[in-house]
Amino acid sequence: MTKKKEKRDGKQFFDKKRPANVGVSFFFRNFAAKFMKNIRNFCIIAHIDHGKSTLADRLLEHTQTIQVTEGQMLDDMDLERERGITIKSHAIQMAYSYGGEQYTLNLIDTPGHVDFSYEVSRSIAACEGALLVVDATQGVQAQTISNLYMAIDHDLEIIPVINKIDMPSAMPDEVEDEIMDLIGCDRADILRASGKTGEGVEQLLQAIVERIPAPKGDPEAPLQALIFDSVFNSFRGIIAYFKIVNGTIAKGDEVKFFNTGMEYEADEVGVLKMDMVPRQRLGTGEVGYIISGIKNATEVKVGDTITHVARPCQAAIEGFQEVKPMVFAGVYPIDPTDYENLRASLEKLQLNDASLTFQPESSVALGFGFRCGFLGLLHMEIIQERLDREFNMDVITTVPNVSYMCYTKQGEVKEVHNPSGLPDQTMIDHIEEPYIRASIITTADFIGPIMKLCLDKRGELLDQQYVSGNRVELHFMLPLGEIVIDFYDKLKSISKGYASFDYHIDGFRPSKLAKLDILLNGEPVDALSTLTHQDNAVGFGRRMCEKLKELIPRQQFDIAIQAAIGAKIIARETVKQVRKDVTAKCYGGDVSRKRKLLEKQKRGKKRMKQIGNVEVPQKAFLAVLKLD
Repeated sequence: MTKKKEKRDGKQFFDKKRPANVGVSFFFRNFAAKFMKNIRNFCIIAHIDHGKSTLADRLLEHTQTIQVTEGQMLDDMDLERERGITIKSHAIQMAYSYGGEQYTLNLIDTPGHVDFSYEVSRSIAACEGALLVVDATQGVQAQTISNLYMAIDHDLEIIPVINKIDMPSAMPDEVEDEIMDLIGCDRADILRASGKTGEGVEQLLQAIVERIPAPKGDPEAPLQALIFDSVFNSFRGIIAYFKIVNGTIAKGDEVKFFNTGMEYEADEVGVLKMDMVPRQRLGTGEVGYIISGIKNATEVKVGDTITHVARPCQAAIEGFQEVKPMVFAGVYPIDPTDYENLRASLEKLQLNDASLTFQPESSVALGFGFRCGFLGLLHMEIIQERLDREFNMDVITTVPNVSYMCYTKQGEVKEVHNPSGLPDQTMIDHIEEPYIRASIITTADFIGPIMKLCLDKRGELLDQQYVSGNRVELHFMLPLGEIVIDFYDKLKSISKGYASFDYHIDGFRPSKLAKLDILLNGEPVDALSTLTHQDNAVGFGRRMCEKLKELIPRQQFDIAIQAAIGAKIIARETVKQVRKDVTAKCYGGDVSRKRKLLEKQKRGKKRMKQIGNVEVPQKAFLAVLKLD
């Protein structure tokens, strides 16, 4: 390539390799500033099922980034397509011409379910603006408000969009009033669009260019790039996705991960379209990926900062929240020899889903496994499904529970994630459980049933406000342990799908909790132990015993299923033995002969019971989830 061509073509100059520690030339600085001015980084936030992914498809189609062949192109996981929900954030770059200039738009499509709010927080950290999408048929929902506040905390420019205006039941005027009350904008600021027909997409793209600010940063400063996601590739190792806040990165640069201190060579850097597109260099404000042959999953932390080895930055990028799991459950391989494979699978999953946490634990009934932390029950279900589909791992998941603070009589404080980790009852002074502040938005028709549901779950009504017309927002204080299992399903059932739910942790409170043990033939099954409130213990224990009686197969001896608190048995069921008629061959004769055969059978059954082993089927461990 000639020097003349190099000077004429700015992109070729931008791609030209330059050592990391050499100062930026005057020409390069001017070009980088012009290039940054035309970058827009934004995400789409909304409540679940408000049409985020469909609207993203129309944006991709309109900018001719891809040919949309089927719905939800960014939802590339089979699970996402089957369930119709977004589980992972997805980043993609679009090119858009406006006002005679070419703009680079980096879009991050985010999930809407409350269990995946951590994915949303990571996406927001890598953006300067957000499209707030509201369904014209449903209006503002609980997760809409939650995600909006998260975006406002990060000083993002908000563009409100009313979606699904083509629907016969759409009520755009009423929804506009709700949005104006929520964020205090003018009616003219709210855009109307349809992800299905593509109406309003051109105006939406223009608003992104005009309203969302270009990224700020210094191309001459030492490299600072925020890792907001990572994936595992079996051929190329770990691929980290990042946004450059300051400086530039080029292929072949020696880079360092700030918090872990690990150093690598950038084998490949590039931008994210539907596939990864390699580039020689990426500048300030751009979103891209780096491949550096990392094989160990623990070396990449989401929220870490990438910098240069020769010219490192002074501090890591701040403002990235650490994840705090809410629900804990034991995950055990069905085949004990798969323990190490399960560890490797969880590490690879953790790369792709940083909200998953795990640590080794062992169980008398199930052997070696891991205590995993999840953001909610749907998150736990998705992880279990992904372990099966992506890594071919058959696992047993134990009864989920939350973390408790246990105060002993010696003045010690212990965080308990597992009922088996609870000290002896005589040593405990008191136990505190986590409480949440829940926000439920529903129509006035369902206030009574929803209040009853929350009060049955030991909830406490804080206040209620009318959002608009017939819609009410209720605020409750609820114990987290009461809502993790079946609360969301029951809420949707009694409100016929019209209620939306969001929550935030609100500290710990003392509570009368009891450890409920399940005994099979007098032997405790630690994987079925659970912590529950004393008022609910008897009813819960009885339902557990009844459910296990249905699920445990009959043996040649009686199986006693008992629920106990300490030494006190509170419920019992018996799985009757399978009996062979040993007297069938007796016809006539003395009754003592029949009695002798029955006594012999009785002694055999007793001996069998002493050495017999009761197999607990996998369904039994999830039985608690299906209890009414």
